[in-house]
Amino acid sequence: MNAILIKLFATALTLSQVTTRPDAIRTQFDPVKDGPAVVQLLRDGCAHMRKAFDIEDINLDDLISTAMEDPKAVAGESKLLHGLDIGELNTSYKQFCKGENPANSPFVARDVIEFYNKAVTDLPDANALKTLRLPGATTILDGRGNRFSETFEPNGRRIAVPIGEVPPLVQKAFIAAEDKRFLTHHGIDERGVIRAFIGNLASPGRPQGGSTITQQVVKNLSVGDDVTYERKIREMIVAARAERVMTKPEILGLYLNGIYLGRGAYGVEMASRSYFGKSVKDLNVAEAALLGGMPKGPNFYNPDRYPERARERRAYVLTRMKEEGAITDAEMTAALAAPLGLAPLERLRQDAGFHFVDHLTREARTLAGLDSLTAGAYTVRSTLNAGLQEATEGILQESLSRYEASTGRARYEGPEANLAEAVRRIEAAGPAPEPAPAPPPEPAPKGKKGARQAAKAPKPAGPKPAWQRALETARLPLYDVHWPAAIVLATGGQGGVRVGLADGRVASLNPGAARGRLAPYDVVRVKLWDGKGVPRAELRIRPQVQGAVLVMENRTGRILAMAGGFSYPLSQLNRVTQSVRQPGSTLKPLTYLAALNAGLQPNTLVMDARVTLPPIGGVGDSWSPKNYEGGGSGPTTLRRGLEHSKNLVTAQLLRGGIAEKAPASLQKVCDIALEAQLYAECERYYPFVLGAQPVRMIDLAAFYAAIANEGERPSPYGLESVTQGDKVLYQHADRPLARIGSADRVAFYQLKSLLQGVTQRGTAAALARFSPYVAGKTGTSEDENDAWFSGFTNEISIVVWVGYDNADGKRRTLGRGQTGGHLSVPIFSQVLQAAWANGVPKTPLDGPSPEAKRLIADAPIDLRSGQRIAGGGFMEHFRLSVDGRLADTRFKLVPQEQIYAMRPDSEQDGDALDGENPGRMPDEAPDADRYDPFGSLFGRPEPPPYARRAQPVPAPEPYWPGARSRSPFGDDEYIRRPRRRDPDYPFGDEPTY
Repeated sequence: MNAILIKLFATALTLSQVTTRPDAIRTQFDPVKDGPAVVQLLRDGCAHMRKAFDIEDINLDDLISTAMEDPKAVAGESKLLHGLDIGELNTSYKQFCKGENPANSPFVARDVIEFYNKAVTDLPDANALKTLRLPGATTILDGRGNRFSETFEPNGRRIAVPIGEVPPLVQKAFIAAEDKRFLTHHGIDERGVIRAFIGNLASPGRPQGGSTITQQVVKNLSVGDDVTYERKIREMIVAARAERVMTKPEILGLYLNGIYLGRGAYGVEMASRSYFGKSVKDLNVAEAALLGGMPKGPNFYNPDRYPERARERRAYVLTRMKEEGAITDAEMTAALAAPLGLAPLERLRQDAGFHFVDHLTREARTLAGLDSLTAGAYTVRSTLNAGLQEATEGILQESLSRYEASTGRARYEGPEANLAEAVRRIEAAGPAPEPAPAPPPEPAPKGKKGARQAAKAPKPAGPKPAWQRALETARLPLYDVHWPAAIVLATGGQGGVRVGLADGRVASLNPGAARGRLAPYDVVRVKLWDGKGVPRAELRIRPQVQGAVLVMENRTGRILAMAGGFSYPLSQLNRVTQSVRQPGSTLKPLTYLAALNAGLQPNTLVMDARVTLPPIGGVGDSWSPKNYEGGGSGPTTLRRGLEHSKNLVTAQLLRGGIAEKAPASLQKVCDIALEAQLYAECERYYPFVLGAQPVRMIDLAAFYAAIANEGERPSPYGLESVTQGDKVLYQHADRPLARIGSADRVAFYQLKSLLQGVTQRGTAAALARFSPYVAGKTGTSEDENDAWFSGFTNEISIVVWVGYDNADGKRRTLGRGQTGGHLSVPIFSQVLQAAWANGVPKTPLDGPSPEAKRLIADAPIDLRSGQRIAGGGFMEHFRLSVDGRLADTRFKLVPQEQIYAMRPDSEQDGDALDGENPGRMPDEAPDADRYDPFGSLFGRPEPPPYARRAQPVPAPEPYWPGARSRSPFGDDEYIRRPRRRDPDYPFGDEPTY
């Protein structure tokens, strides 16, 4: 039996059942025993069809005879029946519809039954449609209430509305256009099916569907839209069953909310807003008719591209509405003359904040109890500062790319796309229509400024070249990268490499690492600037290094910006919330906080010298940390120890500075860490105080915000509220900040002052011009695997991390000298300025709170030695003792007699040059008086602040072990280890480690 004829009979068998016995549709027949039953079903179905057409006084025989005698159909112009013997089809019609018993019947019941049985296997349950909740498009608002983005599933950009909120006029428009017998049929309109079949047979071309609204609901939401006989069979059965378990309004509601209507809109509410800027309940007759005509072909009748087609289709729908009595002659006439009235096409294209939106989804699940933001059409109010978010991502991307370029690690791995085929296709389609004339531009100012503006301005309106149209419509993989995309137009020669931009300008390109590897119509990312009135571009290469940035309000915990990585399409891992890394020296403030809370003052002297701490509980090895530069600088103040990130000073504080015994001191540091919610549990081993235990960036940011707040920790969040229509599903509740009771306000304020010193004179002195407004701490983990800076102003905390992912289980170094001060501080500086430019107040750091101020006295000191002086000097903040006096702890850890015993003429040397240390934390700043460790105590001049170099300086000739040199402390000879020049070295050109 012919394969197409088998499928046609199986479809006819289905149609016969759903129209003659919808309550008893069989989905399995016995190929051997049920042949006579199938024949009877086919005959009953045909008889039913004839009666249905008799109602309309239409001669079905004439229709079929006309179609079957059409030589074009027999010749095979209709692809629908290609390969079918039309004579067999005519014989079959006579057999089942006219009661004849032809001897040459092509019908084989077994073949039809086997195909039918297979087609209806595992049918979807029609009852599922009754409880189906359509996915919706959630609108995400930024912190100011402006639309930031939409999130929705594929084919799910909709706002579902109850059928009762869709005006009857709109309902009638769709019914008139799509299914005029919707209210009377039982899921299948047999006359529509036969009309479509005959029409497709007799008039090859654009196929007719013949599907009812119920069938379209089933196709779109249940059985799928495969263009096969099997799908049509399944669709008819499920549609007939759906009519028995659902009401007509329920079916129509699913249809009107589920149908695609163009402009990326699903459902009448989203389409109404997209096309007309209003809710569906506010549509007039002309607007309702335009939408009612769209399901026939949203692209074919697209009013933006084909307005005349759209008007013709609207006229058809209006005519049908008039025939059905839905509108009057006057209403139809007025609507026919009405303009299309389209709202401007708005493409809300999200190009930033994808990691943040993912974070919102998780918060919606945990805080609001929503399984998904796309389960319905919600309105989500977020905390995001949209301008700051975009700026933060751009700063991070540019900084990471520059780092790899400056260190020779950048590798060009090919273009982001190649549009050669798209350009050829557009050129073959002919020139684009002339765009609407643009208003005349304002005259540019004279001189260089005017030339620059002219270079930036797009070219005059005219037909767009094919390459520009291809670039405009390209969907590039790295959709959140903030460098402009450019298409290569020339790869060399006299004009050099030239690229085209989306606005039509052409720029000369410095190809850098891609020199000689670019092909015509490659799409690359570029950095633009003006070169003597001509736009110039520099290639930007996607880096392998990663980074993350978080900006958070101190008093509220509101997340203002979150960059979870270089690019969301490349990696959905949010490194702000979903990964942990060693924080290095950014964790040192914990130890200093514990020491200040124990009563030490910022001018307390601590020995920056070798120290060995005993095993905890007598188990394991003792711990002997080293400074990054290898040695120590002798007695130094607590303040200078933190400002210059001295490992040895931090370790010395565990030995009597916090508690009598080192293990007890470590426990107090851990107690603060746990209460600050930096960790769920603290690993009790000494390297913890130098940042050896990995931490989440978001938790680190909350701790630094607590320092800014004198010990009050916010809970970071990004979700303000979730609403659905007028119903509030979730509202963030303002709750008091959590006080970190393990340290008092005085200790927190003193720590804030110490961290401000880091930005004035210490490892982050590149921020010196901002130091009145900002405090913070650099951090670099072992072997320069992680580079950090955590800082805060009165209003916000910003944390920056740079490093390579460890996905392959291997830790990759950033390179010698690539410290937090070198990599992360510049990023922080730019993000800070972007925050100020986007509405964050710029205010000098606050003094102590009234509660802390009562227990603090300010007194001038010599910054180097910590000694109190009569006037001038640095104004230090001292804790008052219980009797109201200024507590003097300067010599608590280093007795005064020991200091004088260590005068420069002494033979004792505070330096400990013991070679490399595998466990060093490379974030420390060597002191200018390193080779005179006592100068800081005896009035030596303050050195110049950190002079940050843009790039690492090549190492000088090393002093190898065994080389002999004269000691600056006398004639003793000593061995110097291999040395290099620290890019962050703050004290001029003196020798460094």
